Amino acid sequence: MQRLRKEAHVFYLVLKHPRTRWYSRLVAACTVGYVVSPIQLIPNFIPVIGSMDDVLVLYVGMKLLQKITPREVLTECRDLAEVAESRRQEDSSWATSVVVPIAVVTVWIVAAVTASALMAAYVYR
Repeated sequence: MQRLRKEAHVFYLVLKHPRTRWYSRLVAACTVGYVVSPIQLIPNFIPVIGSMDDVLVLYVGMKLLQKITPREVLTECRDLAEVAESRRQEDSSWATSVVVPIAVVTVWIVAAVTASALMAAYVYR
């Protein structure tokens, strides 16, 4: 899944790169457009097959993009996508290390207050 996200980011970066030829941009835009479009050949809500057509379109689009895009543009876009992916992983690990303990403590406090209220209602009944 991370590689798929990275490849999608490469498509975006190729699309925005100033030295990309117009037909490379067209291939990248059509590939990304198909993947994010709500109208697809096989809908995404169908298990396995719905996602496999997206993977197939990304694979064919990437192979075609590798053939028609200058190699230095593609390597530069892959490097930028790699940096963005590592930065995203660092940010998500930091958020996880902060959010999870807060969520656990909150659930514990709510459970303790609820249990105390139920015990008090039972005793005073």
